[in-house]
Amino acid sequence: MAETGPEVREVLARSGAALLRAGCAGRGLALAEWSNRETSTRYERPGHHTLSLYLDGGEGVVREDGGVSGGGPDKLCLLPAGHESRWRIGGRLRLFHLYVAPETLAYQALTAFDRDPRHLDLAERTFSDDPATAMVVRGAVLPLDWSAGADRMALNAACHLLLHALLRRHAGGEAGPVRGGLSPALRRRIAERIEARLGEALTLDDLAGEAGLSTFHFAKMFKASFGIAPHRYVVERRIARAKHRLAEGRDGLADIALACGFVSQRHFTRSFRQATGTTPAAWRRGR
Repeated sequence: MAETGPEVREVLARSGAALLRAGCAGRGLALAEWSNRETSTRYERPGHHTLSLYLDGGEGVVREDGGVSGGGPDKLCLLPAGHESRWRIGGRLRLFHLYVAPETLAYQALTAFDRDPRHLDLAERTFSDDPATAMVVRGAVLPLDWSAGADRMALNAACHLLLHALLRRHAGGEAGPVRGGLSPALRRRIAERIEARLGEALTLDDLAGEAGLSTFHFAKMFKASFGIAPHRYVVERRIARAKHRLAEGRDGLADIALACGFVSQRHFTRSFRQATGTTPAAWRRGR
């Protein structure tokens, strides 16, 4: 993955823009309100998506890298993570920004729309008309106290409405459900994580978090990739490690059980018998 540059808010702050207020709307979601005037700004591959809505002014803004002008109240700009752009600010303006981590947008695509995040293509927009988004920002986001705990749930809900609007109107790529399982790189990473943690209490939520997917969709994609459910795969890998330890002949059954992630020797024996048709002790003697 290419290195990302400074975040949009860092660039704005260095350019002399005034931060009027800022807040957090949940994991991977931050928002800010800015005022700015008579300056220039350059964004170089920020690591997050930025939804920008002009609240006041903006008619004197020019996107220099595309020669585009035409800003103004309720005009929307959408700047995907990793983009590059140059802006000249003429006159005064006030802006709303929503900063979205790519993994947060991907998670929403998967869980809310059953869309494969691997093929998500967020469009770049400059001075677009999007009345529905403007209505949510002005009617549901700006009136809230971003720092008040009492408004946190409402703020999170409003920002998720904005995410869903982005996915419905500004995100291309495959619109069908997830198919084909995990990518080769992710499959390899998940398998390595399982091997490294066989002696620990692994949960489906842990593995789904590693993949950046909902638990439900991770389980479906895992089975499509490995041919069996995650739980069964983990048990098989634990049995395989136990066989290796049994063959070495150095450790007792209780020690092997704990080293391979079984909660007790009894649990180990039961699982081993279900998988092989014999007990660990009998398997060791038959070697």
